[in-house]
Amino acid sequence: MKTARYRESNPPSPVELRKGSSSLLLRDKSRSNKVRRRKVAVFDIDGTIFRSSLLIELLEALILEGVFRANVRKTYARQYSRWHDRKDSYEKYIDAVVRAFDSHIKGVREKDFAPVADRVISFHRNRVYRYTRDLLKELKKKDYYLLAISHSPMYVVGRFGKRLGFNKVYGRLLELGADKRFTGKGIYEDLIFDKAKVLKRAVEKEHLTLRDSVGVGDTESDIPFLKIVEKPICFNPNAELYKAAKRNKWRVVVERKDMIYKMTNNR
Repeated sequence: MKTARYRESNPPSPVELRKGSSSLLLRDKSRSNKVRRRKVAVFDIDGTIFRSSLLIELLEALILEGVFRANVRKTYARQYSRWHDRKDSYEKYIDAVVRAFDSHIKGVREKDFAPVADRVISFHRNRVYRYTRDLLKELKKKDYYLLAISHSPMYVVGRFGKRLGFNKVYGRLLELGADKRFTGKGIYEDLIFDKAKVLKRAVEKEHLTLRDSVGVGDTESDIPFLKIVEKPICFNPNAELYKAAKRNKWRVVVERKDMIYKMTNNR
């Protein structure tokens, strides 16, 4: 925050000058207090707002449109089946999807990739949960600064977040070579994989306040930023996040079919 200073066109009065420096400091303080820090609300995207994973939908679209080979599905098919049959966790399935994407993006041209990302967002733009969709609208009316943090590629999460009215979106950045092909490497991953660090950075950079701050997440990767905000909400939490919610007495919200269940002070 910059300290307010007098300009030549608005000099202190003789009375203020006679009162000395204390009067100047009081005037500076009154001006600086006019700077209003907006409240912040931070959301995860996949499984919290979007009723799937943007990375999964992007990967499937890349295969369908021939950007990735069809046999890429074999690399995560087993984990998908085990999760689908409730024999293993969703986390293991999504980890297999991430590995498949990372190992096949290298060498892909951006001009082939970007249009697929656009079509994925266009097709799935309304595939959202009612609870978080309505919460976003409510917070926007209250002039909250809306922040989204996702581990999906920025190519999809950025477009998705913009449609929903987020002020700022953080997602995985994919490195491009001089030939406009992806190198298979990520950029600033030490930051994006630490959601608490991202939140603190945004608060400082955008001159926000954590007073009355809201945070919404669905897995244990969201725990770091949920610990920081004043009003944490665990939405459709997985087992690890639910355990953390019980320990910390965080609000739990579950949306199932056309019903929304809200639980507080979990024991």
